[in-house]
Amino acid sequence: MICKNIKHSIFLSVLFFVGSVQSGYAQEASDMETVPEMQAASFTPPFDFPIVFSGNFGEIRANHFHGGLDFKTGGAIGKPVRALADGHISRIRVTHGSGYVLDVDYDNGYSTINRHLSAFVGDIARRVKALQYEKESWEVEITPEPGEYPVKAGQVIALSGNTGYSFGPHLHLDMIESATGDYVDPLPFFMKKVKDNTAPHAEGIILFPQPGKGVVNGKQIHQTFPASPAKPITAWGLIGAGIRAYDHMDGVGNRYGVHTVILEVDGEEVFRSVVDRFAYEENRYINSWTHGQYMKSFIEPGNRLRMLHASNGNRGLIEINEERPYRFVYTLSDALGNTSKVRFTVQGKNTGIRPVEHREKYAFKWDKTNYLQEPGLELVVPRGMLYDDVWLNYSVRADSGDVAFTYQLHDTRIPLHGACEMRIGLRRDRLEDKSKYYVAGVTARGGKYSVGGTYEDGFMKVRIRDLAAYTVAVDTVPPEITPLNPQQWGRTGRIVFKAKDKETGIHSYRGTIDGKYALFGKPNSISGNLVCELDPKHVKKGGRHTVEMTVTDGCGNQTTKQFRFAW
Repeated sequence: MICKNIKHSIFLSVLFFVGSVQSGYAQEASDMETVPEMQAASFTPPFDFPIVFSGNFGEIRANHFHGGLDFKTGGAIGKPVRALADGHISRIRVTHGSGYVLDVDYDNGYSTINRHLSAFVGDIARRVKALQYEKESWEVEITPEPGEYPVKAGQVIALSGNTGYSFGPHLHLDMIESATGDYVDPLPFFMKKVKDNTAPHAEGIILFPQPGKGVVNGKQIHQTFPASPAKPITAWGLIGAGIRAYDHMDGVGNRYGVHTVILEVDGEEVFRSVVDRFAYEENRYINSWTHGQYMKSFIEPGNRLRMLHASNGNRGLIEINEERPYRFVYTLSDALGNTSKVRFTVQGKNTGIRPVEHREKYAFKWDKTNYLQEPGLELVVPRGMLYDDVWLNYSVRADSGDVAFTYQLHDTRIPLHGACEMRIGLRRDRLEDKSKYYVAGVTARGGKYSVGGTYEDGFMKVRIRDLAAYTVAVDTVPPEITPLNPQQWGRTGRIVFKAKDKETGIHSYRGTIDGKYALFGKPNSISGNLVCELDPKHVKKGGRHTVEMTVTDGCGNQTTKQFRFAW
């Protein structure tokens, strides 16, 4: 591998230039026009200690890109989070997904979202708590007027934490360009504070023979290989390539997403991805660009992700049509310019290619509205929901005792860009209370998970986001409530419950103490514990109390339990 450091000033010019390229699934390099460099804004870091990241911008996540930087906080919560520049607080939220969240609009043309905080400070903290009691809800939102909460660069605006869907203490910082609404990589603004001389590292490659048009090593299925294949790879026809690679930084064990991936074949660039910005509505295009942790180096026809650029006139796909070696070279770069290369050869070998065999009704086109009507099943997939043509491996089976057939739309999960309407008919409509039915996704091993749905004239209607396997199930079992260390409640001033539901999950919860609303929340969604921090303003200290917790699942099944404690 070859490593080199590109000067920061050059990098910033390239970063902002690439980010301004117009959308288009096969944007040609020759179409790119030079635009004025964005005026650099000035930011101070959110912390007064050395910057180390646990996650970087654009990392591959399930159904979305990681939208910002994750700053490590030394394994501790409660670190003062500082304003990056002059501006004002524009939004205040408490959510189960992101915990305590603070949005700040800055005067320099950017805004930030600070997630997973442990607490707000000053008047904001008091205002949020008052609203939670007023609404009788842990989740609340406040949109203040621009002049209500002005901030200055370096001012403490919150405390870092581990709330919401968080696996450890950190600060997640999103940065948004006000003029476009795009999420942009915050790292260039903190470049001088970051030490990194470690280049990205490739762990494997993948080749995709296109259906009915290509073959790899005699097979017409995608195949993975080591980054430096020990055995020869042969191919014929139209193929796409992909790579599994991660970035690393000096002195830490974390792995990160790769900022820039360039693929050249026989010395000519065919594809480039530059993870520097994306719009919120582009998030699910990640399902088209990636295959697991592999990044594809070609663009499916329905993919409009702007960070992808093909320059060979064929969406980055490679035509292997000569019996000769084809030289592939990947160049991987991180946001600080550290670079490595991966080289491998594909030998052209004339091989027969079988056409795709399919029934027309199960061939879904990416650029059309698709309908599937079967006995007991109706599905509509509007135009724009698929990234490429799909030949469904459709089947239906009847499991003894099930209230509906199990419909396999496809044998592997195919993500859709949006929610599509599906109706499944009931074989045995045996329940008076129709709210106990739910549509269940079915895993390859036969497990079930709830995707919701509502009953309508003998059918369950639901909106799905994947072509997978589905059926209808019944949930009449109420959730379970377990008190955690109740003997410690009085000493710690903290009441904690574990609520579980095996089928449709916990939909809502409500707690009271001595008959009055008690502010229970789910501070960390990974543990899922329901927690109430006792407040003498709302619970009289010095006596015995009764706490009551009611938990409701996705089908309306409810459990209520009471416990006594002294505080």
